[in-house]
Amino acid sequence: MPSAGHELSVGIAGYGVVGRIRHRFVDQHPALRVAAVCDREFREAAVLDGGVRCFATHEQLLDEPLDALFVCLPTYLAAEVTIAGLERGLHVFCEKPPARDPAEVALVREHERQRPAQKLKYGFNHRYHHSVREALHIIRSGELGELIDLRGVYGKSAIIAFGSSDWRSQRAVAGGGILLDQGIHMVDMMRLFAGDFCEVHSYVSNGFWNHDVEDNAYALMRTGGGVVALLHSSATQWRHRFNLDITLTRGAIALSGILSSSKSYGAETITVVYAGENDQGDPREQMTRYNEDNSWRDEVFDFADAILGDKEIVSGSSLEALKTMELVYRIYCADEEWASRYDLHDSLRAESRE
Repeated sequence: MPSAGHELSVGIAGYGVVGRIRHRFVDQHPALRVAAVCDREFREAAVLDGGVRCFATHEQLLDEPLDALFVCLPTYLAAEVTIAGLERGLHVFCEKPPARDPAEVALVREHERQRPAQKLKYGFNHRYHHSVREALHIIRSGELGELIDLRGVYGKSAIIAFGSSDWRSQRAVAGGGILLDQGIHMVDMMRLFAGDFCEVHSYVSNGFWNHDVEDNAYALMRTGGGVVALLHSSATQWRHRFNLDITLTRGAIALSGILSSSKSYGAETITVVYAGENDQGDPREQMTRYNEDNSWRDEVFDFADAILGDKEIVSGSSLEALKTMELVYRIYCADEEWASRYDLHDSLRAESRE
């Protein structure tokens, strides 16, 4: 644990869009300072404005005197570099997806258990959005009764964004397609709101883009308590969409739009519906629109607070990451044809030994 007044020296592995966003908010924290970054775009060592040192590889970055590491790399490197950071005695923040499969997350957790003084947090950023936090508060308060079901759609128009690398379309590198890369946020939120799902049915397809990763995943899931969830994760959603409808016994919550770096998912709103005995299907409702996204900042500050105050990681813990990854793979494996085509059952069984 750092001493009082000590400034934490931070390294960022992967300096693309997400790495640069993390840099901005790390620098906003009074006790954090980005000291060094790495990215393959830096062909030789250099120094950015402000004295930030730049390297080509994460091995070079980890030779620097650091206190914390942010891992913002392609999925195939996530577990490897997270473990390397832990082995160097660093606190580690890793972006989603946490790994290519649950077995890799289980391996990270083995290393984490050997270093209980170090903090490990995963970047499930949507948990920090205002609308999601408000929905969770309403659900846990019991104000609208008990959960009945959830229906979620999260989609964009392509797996490979214009002008970007195609690594997300390569199974060996990415681990999966739209469900693992983007839909994992919706999977994580459904777990957050409803708890763990014990029954999963699915249909998974790559019939449009014809990559060796999925471009659509459809899932029907049920918890032990009977809460049902419908999920559609899509890379053929021509108008980008984020929508989650939550039905409770005395009302409903509708989350629509999400303030993202792409600005393509529309305004972020939450609509709360209050069911009444005589509303005739047209109940009172209240909509709130959020015009500011503090999720990136709040997530970074939460990580710093856990380090500085020696507090437990709650949102984004490795256990939460493992459970969410397991559910993603249960969706894959529930489609027997898809699971057999890509031999996914072994990875799920490897996780079950965790």
